[in-house]
Amino acid sequence: MIQGGDPNSRNAPAGQMLGAGGLPYRIPAEFDTSFFHKKGALAAARDNNPEKASSSCQFYIVQGKPRTLAEIVQLERQRNNPYSAAQKALYQSLGGTPHLDLNYTVFGEVIQGLEVLDNIAAMATGPNDRPVQDVAMKITYEVLPRTKISKLYGYQYPTP
Repeated sequence: MIQGGDPNSRNAPAGQMLGAGGLPYRIPAEFDTSFFHKKGALAAARDNNPEKASSSCQFYIVQGKPRTLAEIVQLERQRNNPYSAAQKALYQSLGGTPHLDLNYTVFGEVIQGLEVLDNIAAMATGPNDRPVQDVAMKITYEVLPRTKISKLYGYQYPTP
């Protein structure tokens, strides 16, 4: 995965550890089994707080790797979190990080440009898994109705 949103990352010297910055509050966790950690999922980072509350500003985008059906079934049993056939198929073909499901809040999804995610994730990293060459992310968003997203990008929403 790639992570961003640490306010301390602006102009941070090379090699400085990042990931601990934020505002003085957390956002309550929101878990919905229809939002899961497939490749391209946009999720809220967090520390190890017992409520699993999210960071006020840090986020990550899942890259992950394809999973075997056996891995997925084992996680279902361990966590009592059954996956739909469509979710299993996506974890097997597209990949992701299913062990994070119901532990971190997923709130969005990359629906175009996953190759950019792969390019960033392939960059050389130094200490603390930070890229040797900084990657500036400019995040923009637009709230669109599902019908417009489907029309523009051909995205098909999973059935609940």
